[in-house]
Amino acid sequence: MFELTGKVAIVTGGGRGIGRAIALELARAQCDVVVAARTEADIQAVSDEARKRGRRALAVPTDVRKAEEVENLIQRTIKEFGRVDALVNNAGGSFMVGSLDMSEGGFEAIIRENLKSVFLCSREAGKVMREQKGGAIVSIASVAGIRAYPLNLAYGAAKAGIMNLTQTLASDLAPYGVRVNAIAPGFIATSGFLKLLGMREESKKGASFTQSIPLGRLGEPEDVAHLAVYLISDAASYITGQTMVVDGGMTMALPLPWRAESPGS
Repeated sequence: MFELTGKVAIVTGGGRGIGRAIALELARAQCDVVVAARTEADIQAVSDEARKRGRRALAVPTDVRKAEEVENLIQRTIKEFGRVDALVNNAGGSFMVGSLDMSEGGFEAIIRENLKSVFLCSREAGKVMREQKGGAIVSIASVAGIRAYPLNLAYGAAKAGIMNLTQTLASDLAPYGVRVNAIAPGFIATSGFLKLLGMREESKKGASFTQSIPLGRLGEPEDVAHLAVYLISDAASYITGQTMVVDGGMTMALPLPWRAESPGS
């Protein structure tokens, strides 16, 4: 049920972090992968690793904010593999700034990179899947789209938009056997996230803010990748229009002034 032999998946933002982990887990599940991102050296390296797992892989340098480059990505995939069975919308990015200090250009840039890119990729891949009468789209959202996210106003708005886009696409494409879901990660220990916080890899386990995470640790890219593989596989054939949270319990935790084991609890 979890095996993806014979399937072809596109992973955007696949050169690093969560995208890299998803591409390699897909290859481990016997899926052929197309790795897309702007940095060619990164996606070539991931493609090489996928081939070492015995799968076919293609690296396609792509700026997913541009419609013509997204169209090229889909066309290259069809030319190489003949089909598109899965799309993982992972590309995105952010920068920290106060809500009232964010410029109009900065806001538009974050929306374009995180939300418009998902629309463009899903539209083009969805057309192919509609003709095939089957496929799966998985978009990487964030807990930033679920709750207030100070210093990341535009990012949170974009990720919330992905969740709604996911539901609408799921409704539109369900008659064609295409499933559309999203994953909302919490704090994942990618190099980019650690750099944003000024942390090193070896210090992530002792980070003070992990105290707010019930499971007591940062997530790993593979924690997200395993769920992405599941959502693409036949094991998830009755799941569509959903956003699944992978955050160690962070968004369910209430800021109570006591712990569960306190006297009188």
